[in-house]
Amino acid sequence: MQMKSPEPINREARADCEACPLVPERREFLRNVSAFALAAISLSLPIRSATAKVLSSAVTGRKLLSYPVPATDGADIDRGNEVILVRYRNEVFAFNLSCPHQNTALRWNETDLRFQCPRHHSQYQPDGEFITGRATRNMDRLAIRRDAANNIVVDPDTLYRSDEDAAQWQAAVVKL
Repeated sequence: MQMKSPEPINREARADCEACPLVPERREFLRNVSAFALAAISLSLPIRSATAKVLSSAVTGRKLLSYPVPATDGADIDRGNEVILVRYRNEVFAFNLSCPHQNTALRWNETDLRFQCPRHHSQYQPDGEFITGRATRNMDRLAIRRDAANNIVVDPDTLYRSDEDAAQWQAAVVKL
């Protein structure tokens, strides 16, 4: 049996391949692998899920979400509606799921009782106040109230930013 000798390297073809935009750089590849690994780990962590009953506002025709009052301090995440419901120190808050810095889904750290952005590591207190990181403001609160049946009603389309409307942001809370 006769062995073929390897073909000589075509240096021009190799240079074309190296300049190809489809070949990711090493750093980009490592970043993508790291992001995938973090996503896989986060999916394996237990998350308290919130289930909303969808209501329609007779006045505005907008979608409203109804949740039972959380029994204990902590965060309940409704990924489908992109809402975080938090009970903390006899108050209930509703937040947009996205970090105000670059709209990455926030995660609740049960051990430290705080939120963290997995992308740039901004951290927030349970009431949404900014602690540290790249973000420049507090978490965005959603309009919230308690109805006659003692449920928490959230309007996911009415968002309050602390830097634009501090009074509404402060008022977006249900005291228990």
